[in-house]
Amino acid sequence: MTDIAPDSAIKPAATILILRDDPTFEVLMVKRHHQIDFASGALVFPGGKTHAGDDVAEWADHLLGWDDFDAVQRGLRIAAIREVFEEAGLVLGRRKDGSPIGGEAAPLDVRLAVDKGEVAFLDVVRDLGVQLDLHALTVFARWITPPLTPKRFDTWFYAAKAPEDQLAACDGRETVDAEWIAPSEVLRLASAGERKVIFPTRMNVQLLAEAASAGDCISRAQARELVTVLPQITERDGRRVLVLPPHAGYGDVAEPLENVM
Repeated sequence: MTDIAPDSAIKPAATILILRDDPTFEVLMVKRHHQIDFASGALVFPGGKTHAGDDVAEWADHLLGWDDFDAVQRGLRIAAIREVFEEAGLVLGRRKDGSPIGGEAAPLDVRLAVDKGEVAFLDVVRDLGVQLDLHALTVFARWITPPLTPKRFDTWFYAAKAPEDQLAACDGRETVDAEWIAPSEVLRLASAGERKVIFPTRMNVQLLAEAASAGDCISRAQARELVTVLPQITERDGRRVLVLPPHAGYGDVAEPLENVM
């Protein structure tokens, strides 16, 4: 088995499974740009690594749920919401008067400016007059990248219901497509080789596919014990495979290493 070295540079990251039930149970997925160095061309959930501005104290006046989460969870949830804004144009929150945000939350050039670090996400939220809703996110899973590649992440997966009044659209920079798709269809496309779906995404889509609706998914996630997933390298029947913790909810998984490299 391979353990995490104490000095490993594992970066915190966050992603969201955005869910809807109309017209059927679907999840929002984006296609990574082919020139991106991580998971290029893959179908993924919107997400990415945390940024320095995700945990500043000034967020207190622009959040619902500030006092209900510790600093780590606040930063992760803000990062996840920011990534969904950058990559899909959605804002998980509402206006300060309680009304929905509606339509296109912000123009594409604003999203791109946030993504490039030219504009702070906090300033965008302030200018929009909205409050991010940290309670909209339910912890779904937590995965730590095994020591197979130079870049490693400690990624928190959240599940959230899609805003009914907003439009999702890819950013054209990190992502080149955004689509609503049934979990079972993602698995079929991956199995047929029609779409690239990396191992952690596929495992979490498989877990997602056990639910019948967005509400059912969130209820299952709330009831499930959170087991941090650090895939381990071992040998079975003469093959090197990745195995997952037995109580993490994914079943008995032994993925051939060549499938995840």
